[in-house]
Order: sequence, then C-alpha cells, then structure tokens
Amino acid sequence: GLSQYSSDPRTEWDLSAYSTRDQVLEAVRNLRYKGGNTFTGLALTHVLEQNLKPDAGARLEAEKLVILLTDGKSQDDANLAAQTLKNLGIEIFAIGVKNADEAELKQVASEPLELTVYNVLDFPLLSSLVGRLTRVLCTRIKEKSSKENTDISVNTGPQMSPTDLKISAVTSKSMHLTWSPPPRPPKKYRVVYYPSKGGIPKEVVLDGAVSSLQLSNLTSHTEYLVSVFPIYDAVVGDGLRGVTSTLPLSSPRSLRVSELSHNSIRLSWKAAQGATQYLVLCSAAPDGAED
Repeated sequence: GLSQYSSDPRTEWDLSAYSTRDQVLEAVRNLRYKGGNTFTGLALTHVLEQNLKPDAGARLEAEKLVILLTDGKSQDDANLAAQTLKNLGIEIFAIGVKNADEAELKQVASEPLELTVYNVLDFPLLSSLVGRLTRVLCTRIKEKSSKENTDISVNTGPQMSPTDLKISAVTSKSMHLTWSPPPRPPKKYRVVYYPSKGGIPKEVVLDGAVSSLQLSNLTSHTEYLVSVFPIYDAVVGDGLRGVTSTLPLSSPRSLRVSELSHNSIRLSWKAAQGATQYLVLCSAAPDGAED
C-alpha cells in the first residue's frame, strides 16, 4: 500500500489493491508526485487509521511495517504519532533524502536504528538502498513472525469493535463523545482528533471500562475528525469515526445608542456568551453620510 502526504495525506492504493509485483511496479510508474508541506505526524496517523485496517487489506496475522520516505523536516509532531504506531507493534523504517532531518528520522524510526534509518543526498541515490533494505525488511519480518503468539484470532470482527459513536453537547471549544463498547471489552481505547483541514493530531488514551470522553480546548468554528480505537493485548480493533464542527464564537446583539451629546454617546448591547472582554471601535462617518 502507498500514501503520499503534504498538509493532507492521500492514499494512492491500499494493501489489497494489487496482487502481483508487476502491478505494483506499474502503479509506481504512474504515480504523480504530490508537492507541498511536510506534515509527517498527520501522515503517520492517516496510515494507522486508514491503511492498516482490515477493510484496506491489512491482515491481523501479518507483521505491520511502515516505510517513511521524506525530504524535509516535519511541520507537526511526527514523534508523537510515530510512538503511537510503535506502541501498537508497528515497525517504522525512516528514509531521508536531501533536506531530511536526521535527528527526526532517528526519533521516528524503530530500534535498532542502524537497521531502520537511512539517509541519502539525492533521489537517484535511493536505488543504492534497495538491496540492503529488502534484506533487512525480510529478515525482520521472519524474526518477528517467529516470536509471535500464534493463537491470535485471524478476524477481529464485531466482537472487538465498538459501535454507535455519538457526538453531543457541541460548543465553540468542546464536544462530548460516547460509544457502545464491543462484546469483548478492550484493554484501552485510543481517541484521536484533529481539524479536517490539517492540524496536529491529538490523542487521549482511556481505560477499556470507559466509553465516553469530553474533548476540550478546541478551536471554534472548525470541522474535526474523531476516531476511537479499541486496543487489545495483541491487536487494535476496527475504529469508529465521526466528523463534526465546533460552533462559532457567540456575538453581542441588539446594539443600542442613547444619551447623545455634542461629544459623547452611550452604547448598550446584549452580552455575548463566554466573552471576557469587548473591543469597541468607532470612527467618524464617511463623507456624505449623516454625522
């Protein structure tokens, strides 16, 4: 599977899209480069939420590997998103080109760094990594597979998936989430939320016995994407997703003018809910208008 990213990640094809080497190579040849910003944290969250799911072709029994290819320093918190993937047993290989930040590559990548971090001066030099990287990837998959417990169910199914996400009590800076837990209670829940037009993903980890959450300190008049993932000992179940927008900030209403004199006026208005101060601007009327 492959996703490209700038300020907004884009899935080019899922894990289940192609079944032969030639099909994948043809897809790579037809790939159109996506320029723009470098929101690596948002991209890693996109891969977790969109690409490493059963309906996108991810098999529960298969090892999960992410290869990050970047030519710049991330404009959001890549380390936090990477740590979330690594905590879920997903291994990250980081490959930098040109202006990539090597310190950031080492933060994002899984241990041991001598096997998972690569850096080259220009794009044509990437071909020099193919042989070694292929050997390392295949060896790591064999090593991890041999250590895995083989009694994990191959299909998470509805037994491990929460349902019925409800978003309520939406204000300009908060919202309340509730959901119905799956029949098999998870160890924890991971709730991820971020503005749909790009922004740093934030997350909250809850005990598996909890099935509600109040999100606070949100930005007003902004559409948010929300995802709830159940986390078990050896697997992450299918997530719930929702979209909602916070309310705009309230405005003062019913402006009235009274007590006019030659050099003063009195203003009154109905208060704006939640306002702590008001800014009042006045200026002389433009030419031609009444004083």
